[in-house]
Amino acid sequence: MFDLIGIPMSHASNRPFSRSALRLRRCIAGCAVALLACTAAFASGLQVSPVSLTLKATQQADGLWLSNTGENVVHAQVRVYRWTQEDDADKLVPTRELLASPPMIELAAGDRQLIRAIRLGAPPAGGAEQAYRLIVDELPIEKPGQKGLQYVLRYSMPVFVEPAGAAATAPQLQWTLQREGDKTLLEVSNAGGTHAQIADVTYIDAAGNRNEVARGLLGYVLPGARMRWAVKVPAAALAAGGHWEAMINGNTNQSIALAGPAR
Repeated sequence: MFDLIGIPMSHASNRPFSRSALRLRRCIAGCAVALLACTAAFASGLQVSPVSLTLKATQQADGLWLSNTGENVVHAQVRVYRWTQEDDADKLVPTRELLASPPMIELAAGDRQLIRAIRLGAPPAGGAEQAYRLIVDELPIEKPGQKGLQYVLRYSMPVFVEPAGAAATAPQLQWTLQREGDKTLLEVSNAGGTHAQIADVTYIDAAGNRNEVARGLLGYVLPGARMRWAVKVPAAALAAGGHWEAMINGNTNQSIALAGPAR
């Protein structure tokens, strides 16, 4: 899975609005802004396939396709970031370990372009994969007389590079519930050598009632990392006697064993 973000751009500056301005606009416009973003996203026609890449230790490169299914020319920029997780958050840092080629594209209506992710240097050592994010930013195109906001797309796709030597171990996850004031947090740590993509998390109580914790993608836990997410299900609904399920790396209905009661 990849992240798809609609970014509002000002025609006057072609730069994103400040965070405070964006928060204000979201508060005022609410669902209308989200609807406009989705409408503009589909109208732009920029599509990506596949939505993630995994390079084996013997591979120097792999590729994905950018295509323009819309009616207008699309300009885009492609960049690569080293992806780590610290303090329960994703961290992206510019890198030269992996290179995107070409980094700038122009797609006419109906065209497509192969983007190659090229590994520079040796594959990772130490028995664990390395993670990157390939960011594709659609660039705004000013048109004479056009006013207001123009929504452009950002795709964020995971790229994993397998280590040299023995294959990295499968994810080894430990799940716990944490209490912070009136909030309940689901904490997941990964002692394995490969990532865990977590989606469709559900709590099933003793009576068989299903409580949806996360629909679709919850997030990733990289090797050696820990992540935490707020659980929207009321704490009273998470009484002892139930069990948890999740989709992990595309495998559905995986049973989750919590490491003791919430603390």
